[in-house]
Amino acid sequence: MAPSRGLALGCYVSVCRFGKEAVPLILQWVSSHVDHFPLVYPSVLQEPCNKRVRPLGRVTSLANLISPVRNGAVRRFGQTIQSISFRGDGKSPGMANKPCSKAAVPTPPKRRNSTLWSETLDVHQKGTFSTKEIKRQEAIFELSRGEQDLIEDLQLARKAYHDPMLKLSIMSEEELNHIFGDLDAYIPLHEDLLAQLAKATGPDGTVGQIGHIVVRWLPGLNAYRDYCSHQLAAKALLDQKKQDRRVQDFLQRCLESPFSRKLDLWSFLDVPRSRLVKYPLLLKEILRHTPPEHPDTPALEQAIGIIQAVLSDINAKKGESECQYYMDKLEYLDERQKDPRLELCRTLLCHGDLRSKGGTKLHVFLFTELLVLTRPVMRGERQCFQVYRQPIPVQDLVLEDLQDGDVRMGGSFRGAFGNTEKAKNVFRVRFRDPSQGQSHTLQVNDVFHKQQWLNCLRSAITAQQTEPSPDPEHSQPAEQAEVIQLLNLNSILDLFLLL
Repeated sequence: MAPSRGLALGCYVSVCRFGKEAVPLILQWVSSHVDHFPLVYPSVLQEPCNKRVRPLGRVTSLANLISPVRNGAVRRFGQTIQSISFRGDGKSPGMANKPCSKAAVPTPPKRRNSTLWSETLDVHQKGTFSTKEIKRQEAIFELSRGEQDLIEDLQLARKAYHDPMLKLSIMSEEELNHIFGDLDAYIPLHEDLLAQLAKATGPDGTVGQIGHIVVRWLPGLNAYRDYCSHQLAAKALLDQKKQDRRVQDFLQRCLESPFSRKLDLWSFLDVPRSRLVKYPLLLKEILRHTPPEHPDTPALEQAIGIIQAVLSDINAKKGESECQYYMDKLEYLDERQKDPRLELCRTLLCHGDLRSKGGTKLHVFLFTELLVLTRPVMRGERQCFQVYRQPIPVQDLVLEDLQDGDVRMGGSFRGAFGNTEKAKNVFRVRFRDPSQGQSHTLQVNDVFHKQQWLNCLRSAITAQQTEPSPDPEHSQPAEQAEVIQLLNLNSILDLFLLL
């Protein structure tokens, strides 16, 4: 076969396999190896009509077969497969007309509308309002916009999570009802406030008076008592169901979708609780920018008192539910560990992970009547707390704040927390009468949590020493009552939100 005919045949086969994209590369190679190139270029421009070619575009991308996983390396590997290119041109052979898959570009998350009230006005309108009135309307607008966001989140939790998992049988209806509660019942409550605010809005976009609206509306928030009191059990069940691969895969796909805004399911389920603690802050902000002579001032002051009473009631109900939840999970190795005072407890003041002097991981509960040290254990899929040593009644509790490195236990204690570093963030609890039980030297992760524990323990001891009396002259001071009410908050996040 003549060289030119052999070269033409080779080019012909290359075009059949790789398409017209191969023409420039063939010409570049030929020009560097052959001096004369007659009749080859015209022939390779014609696409053969009798040759069956399977384009690579029909091959399923391997990246599409990889389910979402938490391992970033595997995810990047799937993206790399989709972006492999040949000949350095950024395109795969035979894919000039139809790409096999879209580029693996992350979808940006959906963003909330952050427009301020003042940004909805034109320049001339803005000049007709004082700075104080603009700030007042901004606060009212933030209240209204927050209600709209809450409604959207509650609807999203139902539409994007509850209904699909029920339809796909990822969870049973009973499990979903336990986790989601009756979210749909709260949507009309917030839609009612939005409707009333819309009626009160004037043609210029301002709300003249809002106090009488919120005074009538706020008592309806008591409907959240049951929802908030069941949140702890709902979160525990959700964490347990996440061990199921189907549940984990579904939630991960939702998390990577733009509608989630990179928030997990619990963030949406916790929206009502986080919204509740914002109402006092929003009302105080509106009142701060309301002139004292404004007719809204007394109504707003009344509204702040109403929402604080509502939150106190919800918080008390939630505290009782949390207290009972953990009391039911206590496990006793000895019947003598059962203290009858535990039945009197209605509030769990605080709890968390600490370490003993020997390095044992403990979970410590401070109830209103007892300090209970436990060891977390698993009983099948159910977590329990095995009571460790004898619970200490708060009325017999002695607290010692130990300075960093100032530990009287010697080297054995230091060895439990490190060979070279001195023990830090340590305190000791013991019985007032040493014959009743052992003392416990406990370590916390950091100085902030140590201070939280010390404050809770001191306040609980003080409350036991100053029990309320029927005589008004010996009633509990208001400051102490306020501190104990603050201690009923279930997490440090709640404390930050109320600041």
